[in-house]
Amino acid sequence: MRLRRVRGFVTRGFLTLSVLSTILLAIVFMLGLNIGDASVAEPEVQNAVSHHFLLACAGLAMAMLVHALVLTYFMGTGRWLEETSKAYKLSDSYRAEGQRLKYRSLPMMVAAIFMLVITGGFGGAADPASPVGFQGWLGVSPATLHLIVATCTLAINAIANLMEFRALERNGEIVRLVVEDVRRIREEHGLPV
Repeated sequence: MRLRRVRGFVTRGFLTLSVLSTILLAIVFMLGLNIGDASVAEPEVQNAVSHHFLLACAGLAMAMLVHALVLTYFMGTGRWLEETSKAYKLSDSYRAEGQRLKYRSLPMMVAAIFMLVITGGFGGAADPASPVGFQGWLGVSPATLHLIVATCTLAINAIANLMEFRALERNGEIVRLVVEDVRRIREEHGLPV
């Protein structure tokens, strides 16, 4: 019973955090779309730019935190699977599958983090007040490049979250199977469970 609560907490916790971070990124995206011409020196436009920037920083931090939590969880459960499998002489398949799940999630996780950072960089370069003086690329304006990168980032981040959720669910199932095997072995040897 306790294991189900822990497994449910991990997947529900991740789902909650990933949905909140995605909503925050979507809000930032919409704020960016509503800025209009950021070079206009009107206070309401500059306030919109400031709100977009500050919420973008919060969205970046939250989305990166969600991905970091997943990686930390996989590192911890991977170590636990390895040590428990050795201690109870279980099949190495549990550890191997947990490791496969982690390494299957990692490239998309890194891509999402990379895109989050790149989007911030393009956003800073697109700001007319920036000393960078970025004029665009291949005839595309800095604001349009930022929009394109931000759109890709939202999609990649959502896909990464979905992949991570599926991997967390399966990893929880592996942990449950190991706990069942350990319980069986302990009962067979008359040990407390």
